[in-house]
Amino acid sequence: MGWFYYIARLVVKFILFSVTRWKVEGKANIPRQGPLLIVANHLNLADPPVVSVSLNRTAMFMAKEELFRSKFSNYFIRSFGAFPVHRGRLDRQALRQAENVLNEGMALVMFPESKRSPNAQLQAGLPGSALIAVHSCAPILPIGISGTEKMRGPFWILRRPRITVNIGRPFQLPTVGRRVNRTELTGLTSLIMQHIAELLPVEFQGNYAKQGKTDAIEN
Repeated sequence: MGWFYYIARLVVKFILFSVTRWKVEGKANIPRQGPLLIVANHLNLADPPVVSVSLNRTAMFMAKEELFRSKFSNYFIRSFGAFPVHRGRLDRQALRQAENVLNEGMALVMFPESKRSPNAQLQAGLPGSALIAVHSCAPILPIGISGTEKMRGPFWILRRPRITVNIGRPFQLPTVGRRVNRTELTGLTSLIMQHIAELLPVEFQGNYAKQGKTDAIEN
C-alpha cells in the first residue's frame, strides 16, 4: 500500500472518533496472518473505510466498477486497496484477482449483497464470495455493521450516530469439489449470509432472520 493508504486510515479514524460513537467488537477473532476472506453487510458508502480501520491488518477490497470511472475516485479507491468488479455478470478477471490476493496470504473484503441495503436489512447474497471461498479454501471472517445507515443527510454529524462493527469467529465452508454446482453454491452463499446475520441486531437480519444455527466449521 502507498503513503495515501496510511494517511487515509488516520483521517477516517479521526472522523469516526470525532463525529460518531464508533465501537469494534470481536477484534481478537481476526487472524493476524494468512489468507482471509472477510464478508460484511452493506449499509453505506462509508462501510469500506469503516471496515478497513476496524481491522488490525491490511486488507484489499472488491468494489463496484462504477466507482472507478472518474480519475479522482479511481485514485482514492485504488489507494485504499480496492479493485473493480462488474456487478450483474460473472467477472472472471475480478474473481482471478480476488483469488490471487488470497493465494498471496492477504486479506480480502467483500460485501456479498453487492449493493447498499435500501432499508438497512440484510439482502440476498450473490454467489461470488462463496465461489471465491471454495476455490481458495480461505477461512471466512464474518462482520456485521450497524449504524452507518444513519450517516445520511446534511445533519447526521450532529446526531453522532452509534456505529458498531461486530466481528465474528472465522469459519470454513463444508468441503465440496472445486466444480461446485449452482444448487451447492446457493446453499454455501446462504451459509455465509447467515453467519453475517448472527452478528447483526434482529431488525437488521432481513432475509436471513431466524434461519437457525449455521453448520459451517469454525476455526
